[in-house]
Amino acid sequence: MKKKRPLKPFAHDLEETDLKRERFKARELRESQWWKRRLAKGICHYCGRATPRKELTMDHIVPVSRGGKSTRGNVVPCCKECNTAKKQLLPMEWEQYIKQFNHMG
Repeated sequence: MKKKRPLKPFAHDLEETDLKRERFKARELRESQWWKRRLAKGICHYCGRATPRKELTMDHIVPVSRGGKSTRGNVVPCCKECNTAKKQLLPMEWEQYIKQFNHMG
């Protein structure tokens, strides 16, 4: 049995083979009926806005660069605006980022 190497916290610490494997798994997920059904709902996971299917992107809740995997439990459809804003934030960091805007209004 192949021994698993522990993933390191940031992309620059990950092996290129690990990144390629996760990118490949993400491409496979994008072709799955499960993902196509998620897109068909047309809702951004983060902001909840109705978004045309073709404008939704795949976001890793825990980014691959932070140790996340390309699995059903870790990818969600989101609008480009949220995906760009989230960058490589972990869920708790994203919550803090959003809260700062809620307190401004």
